[in-house]
Amino acid sequence: MKRTDVVYTDELVTVFVNSFFSGHNNDGFAIVVPNEHFENLYTLSTECGHRIFEVAQKVAIAMKRAYGCDGITTRQNNEPEGDQHAFHFHFHVWPRYKDDGYNMLKPEQKHLAAPELRASYAQKLRDALEQS
Repeated sequence: MKRTDVVYTDELVTVFVNSFFSGHNNDGFAIVVPNEHFENLYTLSTECGHRIFEVAQKVAIAMKRAYGCDGITTRQNNEPEGDQHAFHFHFHVWPRYKDDGYNMLKPEQKHLAAPELRASYAQKLRDALEQS
């Protein structure tokens, strides 16, 4: 079964639209993950780390083009005390808008987005990446 929320993949990394949306204006945010398992930043290979950042930059530029957002926030957490909840390295790329309330998000505002909604955001990002 083909995942319709995948934006990009190569030998080192995969990018997909996150399955949980925030309930604010930041829907369709992307996650860049290494294809090989690394628990966190401490164990991430340098080669993979470089590729993650390179791809995240391309996704951020495509996101601005595709979504018309005002800015981008990137985020990566390590260990439970660093707010890491999924123990596979992942790098968030969030679309940001003026007065979007992002910094006031509460966990209970998070909701599972329908696969077809995630697919529509992924298609927008794929299209924008192809234009670059």
